[in-house]
Order: sequence, then C-alpha cells, then structure tokens
Amino acid sequence: MNYLLGEDARPVLQLLASKRTLCALDFDGTLAAIVADPRNAVLRPRTRELLRRLGALYPCIVVSGRARQDLLGSLEGLNVAQIIGNHGAENTPAPQWRPLIEEWKAAVESRAGSIPGVWTEDKELSLAIHYRQAVNRAAARRRILAAARGLREAWVYGGKLVVNIVHKRAPNKGDALAAERKRLACDWILYAGDDENDEDAFALDGNVVSVRVGRRQRSHALYYLRRQAEIDDLLELLIRLREQSVASSSAISHQGAP
Repeated sequence: MNYLLGEDARPVLQLLASKRTLCALDFDGTLAAIVADPRNAVLRPRTRELLRRLGALYPCIVVSGRARQDLLGSLEGLNVAQIIGNHGAENTPAPQWRPLIEEWKAAVESRAGSIPGVWTEDKELSLAIHYRQAVNRAAARRRILAAARGLREAWVYGGKLVVNIVHKRAPNKGDALAAERKRLACDWILYAGDDENDEDAFALDGNVVSVRVGRRQRSHALYYLRRQAEIDDLLELLIRLREQSVASSSAISHQGAP
C-alpha cells in the first residue's frame, strides 16, 4: 500500500482530476470519525463543506453500512449524486427478506442479547451487533459469532467492534460501485473506506484508486491514509487539482480560439 497524500502519489490524483471520476466514500470511519455510539457520529464542519464542494466538481456518492434513511440528515444539502446503504444492498430492489432478518435478530438476541454493552442495530436489510461498549470485547465477540453461527442464508462478517449479518445474496459495496460507475458514465473511481465491508469495493476491477483509512497489510486497497482526519486533506486536494485542471483546459481552449 502507498500513502496517497505523499508526493509519489500526486500524479495519480492529478489523473483523477483530469478524468470523469466517480468519488465514492464510506461514512463511518471515513467521512465521520468512529465514536462510542454510532448514533452520535457526525461530519465535522470542514468535512461537510469540503464534501459539498467536491460534489460540485465530481460525481460523488456515499456507500455505507448504515441504512440510507439514517444518512439523509447528515448529508442533507450536499451535492451527493447517490446515497447507498446496507453495505450496497440498497442499490437494487431487494427481495422480501424481512421475515428471515427478523428470525436472525430473534436468534442472536436470545443467545447474546443479555451481554452488557451489546446491542442490535436493525437496518431493515441487515443487522449490526455492536459490542464496543462491552467490558470484555473479545468474549462478547465470541458469543455473538457463536450466536450467529448456523443462521439460514446469512453472511456473517466482522468490522470495527461490530458483527454484521446480511443476506448471502445481497449486493455488496463492490456491486453497488460498479452499478454507479455505469449509471454515472465514469471512467475512473476513487473509493475510500476503512473496514472489512469495504474490501469488495477495493477489489473492484477497472480503473479504481482504492484508499483505506488506516494502513493494513492484508487489504485489496492500493493506497492508504494514516488517520481518519486526513480525509479532509484528500478532499481538499481533489478539489484543488480539479479546479487547476479545469482552469488549464480553459486556458488552452482560449489560446486555440481564433
């Protein structure tokens, strides 16, 4: 993995600024800092303003593990072309999975719901079992995974102090990203995320600049940011390079005019 804000990576960002590039961003841990209770996560004012400016210059989408409805308030008034929730599942019409998801929820809560500090977030198309507030996080995680073992038609995977449960046939973030690239007619994609559920997007084929918040050896991401706060620096750099590219193209056009 290469550091995206280093000088060696500047040509890559300049290329993105000169192309029809889709800027796709995760929310928690990428646009917003991770907090003890995810219900309290918010965009910093600077991030919010930069995202607004970014969306005026590039096609821009947010792809999150959260439910789309949960993101609307945070992203209201910004130039975001699409908000996709539930790890990508909300980008396509979903089959009637609610009875199955309710079955999962009842099973997990009956086996692990009594653990102090563990709570279930029902996102309609998926479940997130949070254990950040548990006293013994490792023990809580083991019990949650044991509780989820054997659930019908379920894909169970981890995250940052959370266990996610989605339907095994649900679209993932990579699927959603590919669909948006086609819909918005983009030649390149910049995708930034921070967690296990971003790996499908990092691994997407084609002209993709994949960025992980936090360096990790075993990741499909090609580039990394050192910490979440650097997302502001990345957005600001993308804005500046796009403005420079537009200004340069305009100057060349004027020089060639009769």
